Formats: sequence, C-alpha cells, structure tokens
Amino acid sequence: MDEEVEKRINEMSPLTWAYIGDAVYELYIRENLVNNTKLKPHKLHLESIKYVKALAQAENLKKIEENLTEEEKDIVRRTRNTKNHHLPKNTSVNDYMYATAFEGLIGYLYLTKRQERLEEILRQTV
Repeated sequence: MDEEVEKRINEMSPLTWAYIGDAVYELYIRENLVNNTKLKPHKLHLESIKYVKALAQAENLKKIEENLTEEEKDIVRRTRNTKNHHLPKNTSVNDYMYATAFEGLIGYLYLTKRQERLEEILRQTV
C-alpha cells in the first residue's frame, strides 16, 4: 500500500474506521446468510440482526482479542477510547464501546486493503 495513503488512513478518526467497518461487517454477514441459508428477505434481516447488534460485536472482539497482532490491538484500543457522543439504546456503554472497537478494526483492515487478514478475522465471527 502507498505510504501516503496509509498515513492518511492512520490520521482518520477511529470512528471513521468504525463507520466503514460497520458496513463491511454487515455486508459480510448478509452475504454469508444468503449463501448459506434459504431464508426469505424478512427472515434474513432478523437473522442478520443477531450478528450485527452491539452485544454480538462486543462478544466477537472478546473472542478474537488474544489472537490479534500488537498493531491490531492498538487499533482496537484507539477506537474503543475515542470519545463518542452517541448513547446506546439497547446495550451497555461498555458493550457499545467494544462493538465500536470491533467495527474500527474491521474498517481499518478494509481501508488498508489487508483483505486476507480481514477475511481471517471475519470467518472467526460466524
């Protein structure tokens, strides 16, 4: 990856990583469900919610955390510790922070084009 592009990505707010990571993860889950079930659209939606809700994402991060590289742990830490003025509706603040950190990691790997590592981590979540 071009050093200038990577520098620009590293200067982004971790919440920006989480923003894109949320979309990447939801698409991964939807694709996985479409390819591995015969559910109709409404049922697909209900099933996908089980994976993309904050509590599930927080649990995913806790499950994979020990297998992360130091750089990835730093990405998680930076995202988790970024001030977020959004108050979660259906989960604890702690779970919401961990979910955001999970999304930040996914977004960072996606933006830095680390496709192989991204897929390795995503496979551990379903």
